[in-house]
Amino acid sequence: MRRRSNDVGRAAGLASSSSWYDHSYMLIRARVWSLGKLLLLVSALVATFVLFALIGMRVAVRASEVQVPNLVGLPADRASQTLGAVGLALRIDPYQRPDERIPAGQIVQQDPAPGSQARRQRTIRTWISSGPRTTVVPTLVGQTERTARMRLAEDGLEIATMSEFRSPEYSADAVVAQDPAPSARAPQVSLLLNRGETATTYVMPDLIGTNGERAAETLRTRGFRVTIVGSQPYAGVPPGTVVRQQPAGGFRVGPADPISLEVSR
Repeated sequence: MRRRSNDVGRAAGLASSSSWYDHSYMLIRARVWSLGKLLLLVSALVATFVLFALIGMRVAVRASEVQVPNLVGLPADRASQTLGAVGLALRIDPYQRPDERIPAGQIVQQDPAPGSQARRQRTIRTWISSGPRTTVVPTLVGQTERTARMRLAEDGLEIATMSEFRSPEYSADAVVAQDPAPSARAPQVSLLLNRGETATTYVMPDLIGTNGERAAETLRTRGFRVTIVGSQPYAGVPPGTVVRQQPAGGFRVGPADPISLEVSR
């Protein structure tokens, strides 16, 4: 009877201990869950703060940016006014750059490029045009066209225009005038060339059926180059008669042009 009472007491003690452990586990679990929710809430608040901070910084940066205007072709004073109107500053590079299209004293290049974004108060670097590249013009009168072209190419000059005329008073294919004059500074030169007197030409006569030797001698006395190039037998045609000629009758020929006659045998 006493042993049974002891067993019952022991069982009650074990039940009481198990209940205490269960209660402690539930308390710890509840506290861990509460701490987790707190950490999750803090993390969400921090993430939200960082996100809004980044968005705010981006908006602030955007608000401080302006579009870079186009300064090419403007004088320095107008370029400075244009930049000042949008909160930018002008910087002029001390080295000028030659340009065939932008007149001297105007902006020929800029950095950053037009249309790009830049923060306010930023300095825009620019370069001023020195105008077209100029060189001392050499003396070309009296030189041949080929020599004049070579000299201009060596000096970095271009031919603006080239006019021609024909006259026996000057050497053929020679430069008789230039603009600008020698020793001037310019990027281009205009030339006037004499192409020489026009050579005299004649209408080639039709020599078919004539005596080849007599026709050749007549042409040679007038300065033409004539050659009898062979013969072919032709029935009913007397020997030595012209049966073919080159050039044919009616073509224009000059004293330097070759003439060939083929005669019958």
